[in-house]
Amino acid sequence: MNIIFGDPSKVTDKYTVLELDTFKSPSGDQVMTAYCVLEMIPLEEMTTAANWLQIHADLMQAYHQRHWNYCKQAIELLNGKWNKDLDSFYNNLLERVNEYEVNQPTKDWDGSIIKEVSPTAAA
Repeated sequence: MNIIFGDPSKVTDKYTVLELDTFKSPSGDQVMTAYCVLEMIPLEEMTTAANWLQIHADLMQAYHQRHWNYCKQAIELLNGKWNKDLDSFYNNLLERVNEYEVNQPTKDWDGSIIKEVSPTAAA
């Protein structure tokens, strides 16, 4: 699995690409989305991969719309899929969902992770 930032259109014809998180600078002037690029889906999973792709897309939409119950159900279903490459992402997302159930994000929350990019991290 590889992670790319920005426009995934150059690889979508050859690989399965899944949206992960959107990162935003504290000032909000820089926004960047991270995508997972899956190179090899096990042959026995090919028939169900399209369904998982849709569930993953629905999960990300539900997360941004604060539909926490759907998120938890989708994460439970998706854990172990994609050759387990996304399990750490799903587990991290589940931790956030559980936290947001207890402490709702602010009204202006759009699902982005606020993160300052340091010059050394960008190099």
